[in-house]
Amino acid sequence: MARDPGFPSNVPPPQRPSAPPSVLTAVKLMYAGAALSVVTLIVGLTQKEAIRKAFAANNPNLTDSQINAGTNLGLGFLAFSALVGLGLWLWMAHASKKGYAWARVVSSVLFGLNTVAFIFVLAGASGTAIQNTANLVTWLVGLGAVVFLWRSDSSAYFNAPRAGPA
Repeated sequence: MARDPGFPSNVPPPQRPSAPPSVLTAVKLMYAGAALSVVTLIVGLTQKEAIRKAFAANNPNLTDSQINAGTNLGLGFLAFSALVGLGLWLWMAHASKKGYAWARVVSSVLFGLNTVAFIFVLAGASGTAIQNTANLVTWLVGLGAVVFLWRSDSSAYFNAPRAGPA
């Protein structure tokens, strides 16, 4: 391996500092968000009848067959989105803990998308009270994670030079 002529061979390359408490708190909140994705999935799947009733009330002209199909489609979407959410929470937690600067940008964008989706859900008054409460708690966890990712000590960590390949 070629040595950098401007860097003495007996001095090790700079090492990234360990993650500050603000980043570790954000990572813990992201793990909590991942757990909430699992809880939301489980609770959502147990709410099939409540979802069916709400769907029927909002669509009184549909047949029972259409209501059942819509309910099942909604449950499928719930399962898909919960599993995607779980993966995203875990990915962002891992990347943030490693200090990848892009991770807090992506986390912020994902939080923004979640905020828009949450507003649409609330504006449409869809979902059960339990689902809306779970969505609110998940949104608050995301807000907390993003706030901790953008604190000044977090910025110093994310902006520190990386040792080795990114």
